[in-house]
Amino acid sequence: MIAVAIVALDQWTKTLVRENIPLGGSWLPESLTWLSPYMRIVHWYNTGAAFGMFKGGGMVFTVLAFIVIALILYYYPQVDKADWSLRLAMSMQLGGAAGNLIDRVTIGHVTDFISVGSFPVFNVADASITVGAGTLLLGVWIMERAERKKRQSAEQDNPPNKSSSEMTSE
Repeated sequence: MIAVAIVALDQWTKTLVRENIPLGGSWLPESLTWLSPYMRIVHWYNTGAAFGMFKGGGMVFTVLAFIVIALILYYYPQVDKADWSLRLAMSMQLGGAAGNLIDRVTIGHVTDFISVGSFPVFNVADASITVGAGTLLLGVWIMERAERKKRQSAEQDNPPNKSSSEMTSE
């Protein structure tokens, strides 16, 4: 459901931008014009990867998106339901990959529209992929800390037995 919601939001926002802002144009409500140097909505497109990287690699990224989507759909059912961070990360990455893939297949490039400072222009799908990767890293870190604490607690409760040679030397 998370992936579906991301695709829906991504496609809806991209459609709004394509229909209401000319290519290369920008929009910001008049009451927020003071934000213009820092943030605005623009109509841009991208033939490469997220955040405008690797321009012109559209076909490579189309194939890669199909592979990533297939891998996520294959592995997702195998993930333990208790591993919420991995399931959330995979859902976000699936939604982002699918959202940008829809653009590549239907219009030949990805519509980008979120402009923040001098950072490359991006979209909801790009943000979802990035936040999904961050969620994955955070989840791995949390799980590793929990495992380490569990090991330390087990070692404190059950100290290792001394070998017979250690006992005789005492």
